[in-house]
Formats: sequence, C-alpha cells, structure tokens
Amino acid sequence: MENNTYYEGQVIWAQIDANRHLRHSAYADFCAQARSNMLNKMGLSLNEFAKRKIGPILFREELIYLREVKLDEHISVKIEMTKFNKKNARFSFRHEVYKEDGVKAAVVNVDGAWLDLEHRKLVNIPEEWHHMLEKLPMAEDYVEVI
Repeated sequence: MENNTYYEGQVIWAQIDANRHLRHSAYADFCAQARSNMLNKMGLSLNEFAKRKIGPILFREELIYLREVKLDEHISVKIEMTKFNKKNARFSFRHEVYKEDGVKAAVVNVDGAWLDLEHRKLVNIPEEWHHMLEKLPMAEDYVEVI
C-alpha cells in the first residue's frame, strides 16, 4: 500500500445496488475501515480507545461521486487529515477512493470528534496520543486549531 492508502479490496456482490454499481453506504464502510486501519498503524487501535472508554463520532459525512465503481473492481482508499483542533480533538479527514486503474472514483469528507462512552459527552484524547496523530498524512490544505 502507498503511504496514505489505508484500505485496498475487491467490491463484492453485497456492496452493489440496483443500478449495478457500488451502493452509497459501501463508500462509508470502506472509509470507516480505512480510518480504523490508519489509527491502528499509528498505534491507536479501537481496543486502545475502548480501554479509555472513548469512541469516534461523526458529525458530517459528505460523499462526492466522480466515477462508477462496479462489481469485482478493486479499489483503494487514501486518507489525509484536513483539520485538527488540539483543544477539543475535533478532526476532519478527506478520503479519496480510487479504482484499480488509478482513476479517482469518489471523495468522502468527514468531520468528527471523540465521545466519552460512559458520560456520552465529547472528550479530548489523552495528551500522550497527540504525537501519534502527528504521524497521520496531512493534506496540503491542512488547518490546525490551537
């Protein structure tokens, strides 16, 4: 996988809609898996978040379709962080979904934060994790809020 590619795989039958192309919710599934893979690679598995009783929450998910993706095609998902707020750990990521021939098929933008799973309130990530987030691929238009 390339440096900022965090998911590669084949489009399967269950991910196809009535128009015989990748259904809209499958894009979200691929991107969620890519984010999980990315965090794992940085040393922040979902198990580590669970130990701290923290979980990710999305406020916005935007999908921009560029090309059809069909059954049995192989896709890859690249991720870049576009925004991070150090005070409250809110984050934004841009995902780019590519077809196996290198053509960009979609862009998925998400905004989110971390949720304290016991108190059901937004929470910052532990300070000692911030250096791990600095390893994430940053977009050219990345913005950091201090």
